[in-house]
Amino acid sequence: MISQGRVAVNRETVRELGRVIDIQSDEVFFDGRRLGIPDHYLYILMNKPKGVITAVHDNRGRETVIDLIASERRVFPVGRLDYDTEGVLLLTDDGYLAYRLTHPKFRIEKVYEAWVEGQVEEKSIQKLKEGISFSDKVIVKGIGRIIKKDRGKTLIEISIHEGKKRQIKRMMKAIGHPVLQLARICFAGLTVHDLKSASWRELSEQEVQSLYQQVGLQKSGYEAYQINNFLG
Repeated sequence: MISQGRVAVNRETVRELGRVIDIQSDEVFFDGRRLGIPDHYLYILMNKPKGVITAVHDNRGRETVIDLIASERRVFPVGRLDYDTEGVLLLTDDGYLAYRLTHPKFRIEKVYEAWVEGQVEEKSIQKLKEGISFSDKVIVKGIGRIIKKDRGKTLIEISIHEGKKRQIKRMMKAIGHPVLQLARICFAGLTVHDLKSASWRELSEQEVQSLYQQVGLQKSGYEAYQINNFLG
């Protein structure tokens, strides 16, 4: 976009990549529109229901998680949950935090409860811990435990740190126990015990600070971005 001449600093078009600006005094424009720096960010915890798309828009006209939020702020989901998966979902306009929460380097814990086909035995739980190899030669691991067994199915809890597409479903299918129902019950320490399905709330300051500490930051919002990107 810079090379295309769509970015201007102080009304002057720039084509130099890596141009350094003073965020306190310089004005940056994109396609003629002045870009502002928010004085605060919005952090939303949602209990995502099944049948809703984890996306900002859907070209097939299906309901998205953004449709469930009564806010004019432009937030986006951090990571994703499948259409038929419910549970903990974080949404924000803080791109710097979202990047770190989804990067595998920071090993953010995600905990799921899954009803799966068949009677799961401890040897299958051990296979999850040792690692499952997918067809694309990716090896993923998870810490699992059996919660209870019912007729022809088992409820298990699985904790993972990766974020591969359809990871839980692929892992369970690989060990012969396809997922019947899936819910994420914890993400980075956040739970939705206090939220009904399809409802949401803003995070507390303490919760936001906890997220930043988990990804190695001591400050939240744009201040952290400034410190890490401009002061090294």
